[in-house]
Order: sequence, then structure tokens, then C-alpha cells
Amino acid sequence: MINFLLKNRRPGNLLLIFELLSIFLLFFYNNKHIDRYIAILFVGLVLIIYISNLVLSRVSTGDNYIFLIVSMLMTIGIVTIYRISPTLGLRQLVWALIGILTFYLTYFVIRVMRRLENLTTLYLGFSILFFLLTLIFGKELHGSKNWIVFGNDAFSIQLSEITKILVMFLIASFYTKFQDKLERNGFKHSSYYLMIVMYVFIGFLFLQKDLGTAVVFMGIYTCLQFVYDKDRTSLIVNICLMIFGAIVSYFLFSHVRTRVTIWLSPLGAIKGRAGQVTEALFAIGEGGFFGSGIGLGYPSLVGVNESDFIFSVICEEMGVFMGIGIIMLFMLLIYRAVKIALNQEFIFYRILALAVAILFAIHAFLNIGGVIKLIPMTGLTLPFVSYGGSAMISSFVALGILQFTGEDISYLYSRSSNNESK
Repeated sequence: MINFLLKNRRPGNLLLIFELLSIFLLFFYNNKHIDRYIAILFVGLVLIIYISNLVLSRVSTGDNYIFLIVSMLMTIGIVTIYRISPTLGLRQLVWALIGILTFYLTYFVIRVMRRLENLTTLYLGFSILFFLLTLIFGKELHGSKNWIVFGNDAFSIQLSEITKILVMFLIASFYTKFQDKLERNGFKHSSYYLMIVMYVFIGFLFLQKDLGTAVVFMGIYTCLQFVYDKDRTSLIVNICLMIFGAIVSYFLFSHVRTRVTIWLSPLGAIKGRAGQVTEALFAIGEGGFFGSGIGLGYPSLVGVNESDFIFSVICEEMGVFMGIGIIMLFMLLIYRAVKIALNQEFIFYRILALAVAILFAIHAFLNIGGVIKLIPMTGLTLPFVSYGGSAMISSFVALGILQFTGEDISYLYSRSSNNESK
């Protein structure tokens, strides 16, 4: 079978080989005994990912390689999470299935909708609503009040993940239509209206103590402001405010000072919260270039090993080369996203594609950079790899948006309204 797949060197077939080898390693780790959980994982993972890639090549004319890249990241994540905890591994498989369905739903919904750039106030209204719901009904977990829990901790949702998507639409619609509308109505310095809105959002996140998400919001806004804002003074003002906000958050929040202290000297206090970063570094060093092998490491020594610190578990058992491979997969995903943005004719969807690229880049950089002690830890997950339902679904929503923006969408606009093209 592998010979046949190698002869037909389609990317989907190579991905299938990768998945088969990954499942074989899990089988080998499980002492050569396939129980029903391994069988479910094997059949579910292979069928979901392979069939999804096959279907996508039939329905979309966009860049189908981005889904292949994400499929590899997702496979690595599910295998690692299953190795840590079979129960969590099966849950992650379910979240992956829901995420893929959400990807297709997002793709087809955006495909049939028109004039999304005109809904600026709608994006703003829902964003504020989600922030208020989190402040009123949110529960504080791991130092941040960013989860809404239903029942007796049976189900929880992180509304800030949805708000990230809304913020991308808000910024794109502002620079496409709303800014010009403000200027035509006599409002000068229109750039500052968006800046005020963004800092109101940051204020909500400060109240929730969710500073990692605040960094993502400001990263997306600042990068898009640098590219599309006509008022360069507003960019300088924004950068100064960000520096001031970072200093204020350092003195205002004790957990920020703790993370900076751990970053500067992780070996100074191995016990407690510093132990997570220290053990992550030990795990990466212990794995070496090729890793100790799946099932031969000690992921239980690293805290939050299924989400925030999953990169260190991967490096310990699969090697630094696998860690480099994950970084290269993210670089390739971001490169193709930027390429999609450059090739997109219509500015609203061009901004959306660039925003998705920035979103994935910031998440990957902050997570991996925090684990390897390049920057202070932020508590953000690694997209498509870390365990988590809200993050998985929002990442697939962003991917569905990116998939659509890679297509020729001239049918959405009449040629008479060519002011929306470049």
C-alpha cells in the first residue's frame, strides 16, 4: 500500500503515509496491542483528514496546500495528546472533527455572503457584547477571567477566541469602507476612532487579566495599521501607548512580574510556576536531535503539557528536528497566507488574509518563544497542535476565511464598483 502511495506522489498520499507512520508509533508504544481506543483514533484520524483534503480539492480553487499543512500539525498534536492522555486524545479528535466541519461551514457561508465590508458596526457590537458576557458570567481560570462555564464544569467556552475573528473583520471593514465614510462626513483624524475602539477592547482584556489575548489583538491591529493606515502619526502614537501599557501591566499584575522573573532566571526558582518553564527546557534538552521515542519520555514532569507546553513534549519524544519541522510548517503556512493576501484583488479580503497570517504568526511565536525562553510565557496555545476546543474551532474558522480569500472572488462585486479593488 505504501509503495502505491509513493508512486502516486500526490500531497494527500504523502500526508496519508505520515499519518500511518504516526499511528504505527502509537501502536508500537502501546506494547503491540491495539485496543478499541487506538482503533478509533486510527480510523478517525486517517478518514477525517484524508477525506477532508480530498473533498477540498474538489470544491475549492484556492490554495489547498494550507489545509495539508494544518493536517500535519493537527496529526502531530493529536498523537502527542493521546500519548499524554488517551481520554484527552479522543476528545481532541472530536474537536478536530468539529473544527473541520466549522472550516467548511465558514468557507461556504463566506462564499455566498455579499458586502461583508459594510458591516462594521455589527462586528463592533458583537465584539462588545462578547466582552460584556465574559465580564458578567466569566469564571477565573489560571489567573484569567476569560472562560464561561456551563453546568458543573461540563462545558466551557472562551468567547475571546470568537472575538479575535470579529476584530479581523472589524479592522478590514474599517480600512475598506468606514474610514472613507467618516472622512466624507467631516470627521478628521479618522484613524484614531479605530484606535480608541481597539484600546477599549484592550481595557476589557485587562479587566479579564487576559494579557496574552491582548497581545494578539494589538499585534494584529498594529501590523495592519502599519500597512493600511494613511496617518503615520497614529502609528507612532499607538506604539507609544503599547509601550506605556506594557509598563503599566508589569506593575499592575503580579503574574506578569512573575513571568518576566521566570524568563530572566528560570533556574532561580525551580519550584512552583517557574518549574513549568524549567522542566520544558530540560525536556527539550533531554530529547536531543532525534528524541527519546514516543512513550519513552516523561511529559508528566511538565505542567500544562497538553496545551501551553506541548512543544516541549514533542521535542522530548520526537526530537529537536521535529520541533524545527513544526516551526517550518508554521513558516510555510504564514508564507502561503501572505502570498494569498498579495494575490487577492479586493482590499477587504486582502486585509482578512493578511490578518489570518498575522494571527497564526503571533500565536506560534508567543507559544514556542515562551517555551524555549526566547520571550516571557504568555499562556497562549499553539494553533492546531495544543489541546482545546475553542482555540481549535477559532483556528479553523480563520483557516476557512483564508481558504476563501485565496480564490477568484470577482463574482462578489460588479465591475462598476471597482473602487474596492486595488
